[in-house]
Amino acid sequence: MKLIWMSDLHFEADGLVQGHDPRLRLQAAVGYIAEHHADAAACLITGDLVETGSERNYKRLREGLSGLPMPVLPLVGNHDDRRVLRDVLPLPGSAMPGFVQYRADFEDLSVLCLDTLIPGQAAGNLCQERMGWLAAELAALEGRPAIVAMHHPPVKLGLPMLDPDNLQNGNELLDLLAGFPNVLHLLAGHVHRPCSGTARGIPFATAKSVLYQAPPPQPEWDWSSFRPAAEAPALTVLERTETGLTLQQCQFCDYALGAAGAV
Repeated sequence: MKLIWMSDLHFEADGLVQGHDPRLRLQAAVGYIAEHHADAAACLITGDLVETGSERNYKRLREGLSGLPMPVLPLVGNHDDRRVLRDVLPLPGSAMPGFVQYRADFEDLSVLCLDTLIPGQAAGNLCQERMGWLAAELAALEGRPAIVAMHHPPVKLGLPMLDPDNLQNGNELLDLLAGFPNVLHLLAGHVHRPCSGTARGIPFATAKSVLYQAPPPQPEWDWSSFRPAAEAPALTVLERTETGLTLQQCQFCDYALGAAGAV
């Protein structure tokens, strides 16, 4: 069973975002998926679907995603508007009222999509209502293999300018997940860099952005000197096999596509 994972589209209906064209990057990603991975069961997008949360941006994004030959599982990020996203993009009928949080089942694998948004803030949090939902869903799985996906990473990644805006109650989340050995992997967006490791014995990974990449921590930088790294975007192909879960990062276009001033 195969899933596609994209993150941080930062889509805008017009103009550039951080010197990159989000429409060209999305078109390239959708074309790549349709050509090479049309057999995937779904496409998971871990938040920051748009740069600014207008209804027009979400509707244009919906049009851009319509070329995918599989359903989309959207998550909410700090750039998203929860209400508008729910109004424009389809969610499973079982989604929590008022949140972009739900469970999707595929063959022998479930995906638990979490809503970590704090409106108006860059960092994330899971309130007690959302944590309670997660605990109940994990228990209901009765050992069925699962992936947990969210926008904000729950652990420090060694990224000095990005770690302060991760999930505020990450330890609480990890305490919960540690009690469920059926959780195969934890997926997060937000940081625009590929990082991986384990936390409380749970494998985790973060994703490159479909639009632009954050610089590595060395040489040091801050937000006043921030410029996207000259790195190509990528998406991830997840495959569930009899031996476990495989994550394969796939570059779907050259850095120059849609990057202003690229050489």
